[in-house]
Amino acid sequence: MDGDFQVQVQHCAQRLSQSPEAALAELFDLTAERLVRYAMSVTSSQADAEDALQGAFSRIARRPQLLVAAKLPWSYLLRTVRNEALRILQRNSSQKRLQVPASTVQATPEQQLLQQESSESVRRILKSLPSEQSEVVTLKHWEDLTFAEIAEVLGISQNTVASRYRYAIEKLQRALEGLVR
Repeated sequence: MDGDFQVQVQHCAQRLSQSPEAALAELFDLTAERLVRYAMSVTSSQADAEDALQGAFSRIARRPQLLVAAKLPWSYLLRTVRNEALRILQRNSSQKRLQVPASTVQATPEQQLLQQESSESVRRILKSLPSEQSEVVTLKHWEDLTFAEIAEVLGISQNTVASRYRYAIEKLQRALEGLVR
């Protein structure tokens, strides 16, 4: 994972005890996009992911000392968002459609169509994975966490993380091979 990012998160967490409002705002600006992306791997919904982020930051605002005391503040944030996302899933019995942020890259209509079809295929394949496997892939590839860090965030052993990752990658490879043929 990006060491500079970890240092920034650590710095914000430490500042929570001196200047809570400013540090919390800075922490939100620094982490929100990544936390929403992770929450989407749990909820499959942009709106629910954003709600999970809001709930997590509300909890942190009420009890900042927990984040200040955390040995790994980024892992603590990921776990807090995950717990909020799971609470939201329990409340919502129906699955919502995955929403995709609009692309910022300008492309020809043909390129946009191909890109959209490819993105939809990959998203569909990721969504078809069991949520436990999808979470691990998201944390490994998009958040650049190690298996040890993922194990801490999810509260499971490193062997379980490695096993979920291996099964997910095997399924993704088989599914992607089917797309290419």
